[in-house]
Amino acid sequence: MIASIKSVLIGVTEAIGTQEPSAALAYGFSLALQAEAHVTVHAMTVDIVVPNAWISGFAASLVAAENRRLRSLAAAAAERARADASAAGLRCTTRARHLTANELFGSLAAQARIHDVTVLDAEPNFVAARRGLIEDLILYCGRPLLVVPPAAEAFTAERIVVAWDGSAPAARAVGDALPFLRGAREVHVVTVTGEKDLSETVPGAELGPYLARHGVPVTVVDLPMEEGSVAETLRRHAILSRADLMVAGGFVHARLREMVLGGVTEALLTACPVPLLLSH
Repeated sequence: MIASIKSVLIGVTEAIGTQEPSAALAYGFSLALQAEAHVTVHAMTVDIVVPNAWISGFAASLVAAENRRLRSLAAAAAERARADASAAGLRCTTRARHLTANELFGSLAAQARIHDVTVLDAEPNFVAARRGLIEDLILYCGRPLLVVPPAAEAFTAERIVVAWDGSAPAARAVGDALPFLRGAREVHVVTVTGEKDLSETVPGAELGPYLARHGVPVTVVDLPMEEGSVAETLRRHAILSRADLMVAGGFVHARLREMVLGGVTEALLTACPVPLLLSH
């Protein structure tokens, strides 16, 4: 059922002294193999930019040397990804990207618009830039984002939890997730009650028949909020139902003229036990 996925973009971040393998790379390759899709891998490092007025000539040379090293690190990661994809029999394009954080985010968001799904690590190696990268993709790429926790390996989506609150982002996520939902053996549409007024929204009981018409084996579940947290309630249900994937709307709020992730979205990204598909 995931044959409609034809183009997968994987963002791999590299940083100083990190040898941990990318869960996103292995997961994205597995997804692409099952879908017989083309893969594009962006191996990314962040350019260190320090105003010249702030540093001495010696310090500037150290920064330049480190940027050269990071550029080489990105190139090496891209080459490893190309070799791994070739060994797996995947059609793959790789790009080494060494840019400032803002340029890097913009570049990846632009590429995400021409791919069916973008796959990222939940804990990228340049952790300080994680929030900005994910926020930019949720806000500006217009395509679904798959965020993969470190424990994830091969792609599977037999059991899926859909976080539903009747909002526009949740509806967009459901639409984007249909290729996965149609192929699942079990789909739980979960609404967490007790956190906000849902009386004016479309309930999960009405989403169920819509999904059933698409051939989705759906069960509608209403859960009271546990421990004062919608995210914790969703996480617990994902674990108890042995879910392989969670689908949720990516909420972003304006605060102090900046865009920040909503509380539930941020909490899920921080500690989601399964890969998380987000759309905005």
